[in-house]
Amino acid sequence: MKKTSVTPKPPLMMNKVRITAMRQTVYDDLMAKFEKPIQHACHVKEGQQWISVGGKCPEGMCPSAWCSMREFVEKLARGEGDFFDGWMKNPMSAMISCNDGFRPFSFYIEVIDE
Repeated sequence: MKKTSVTPKPPLMMNKVRITAMRQTVYDDLMAKFEKPIQHACHVKEGQQWISVGGKCPEGMCPSAWCSMREFVEKLARGEGDFFDGWMKNPMSAMISCNDGFRPFSFYIEVIDE
C-alpha cells in the first residue's frame, strides 16, 4: 500500500482581544446593609488593560471579572461578534460588567490588530 503524506492544517488564527477597565461603580448603601467587610475586594484600576491571546484569560485578570466576560472574549477571538443584533457601535466589541454586586467594574472588550 502506498503511503501518502498529509500536510497539517495551519492552526486556527485567532484575534487578540484588548480588555480595558472603564469605570467602577460602588454601592456604599448596599455594602453597609449586606456585605461582611473584606479588605482588597478588587485590585482592578480604572484604565488598566489586558490582552487576551487565543481567547485565554490574561495574566493578572480578576478571576471573577473573567467569569463575566469569558464567553464574549472567546467569541471575539474566534471572529464572532455583533452581539444582541447590533448592540455595540463597533460590532467586534462588548461592554461587560463584572459580577461584584457591591462594586462592579465595567470592561470594554474589543478585537485589536497587532
